[in-house]
Amino acid sequence: MKNLKLMFIGMLLIPLLSMTIGEIELELKSLLDGKVELKIPKKFDIMPEELMKLKYPSERRPTLVYSNESGGINVALNLTQNKASQDLIASYVENFVNAFKKMYPSAEWRGSGVKEINGQKVGYLKLITPAIDTKIYNVMFFTDLNGKLLLLTFNCTEKSIAEWEQTADEIMRSLKIK
Repeated sequence: MKNLKLMFIGMLLIPLLSMTIGEIELELKSLLDGKVELKIPKKFDIMPEELMKLKYPSERRPTLVYSNESGGINVALNLTQNKASQDLIASYVENFVNAFKKMYPSAEWRGSGVKEINGQKVGYLKLITPAIDTKIYNVMFFTDLNGKLLLLTFNCTEKSIAEWEQTADEIMRSLKIK
């Protein structure tokens, strides 16, 4: 009976221990000339220009991309030229949702809306979109910075969602505009 209790306790503790072992460590970065603070995974580096051109072939590529070693998991920032203010964030959510529903009718939606993060209205979309050989989990979040739309994204492959979903939320919650 005593061995059965120990085995039961062990079965409960092993999953809890494994959850903390694989935790993704984040560090706070000051970005865009100190105007933005964001937590980025510690092991991520700035994506080299050559890889950025391959991954984002259009000339509308992000301003800055941090990625893991393979380039498969990314956090990107783009200070666009689109006008933005706190009053327009909800409208941007609606427009982005409509655009993504047209571009990716088969997308699996995980949520969208507006949250207040560090005193700032932040719009967000979470969805899984089809790609050539897999599906991509996208967390897109945005707010205004100096009258322009600041667009941030986190993405990873569908097989990495379980490992990265909470971290993506933590990255979004860390956004601070100075």
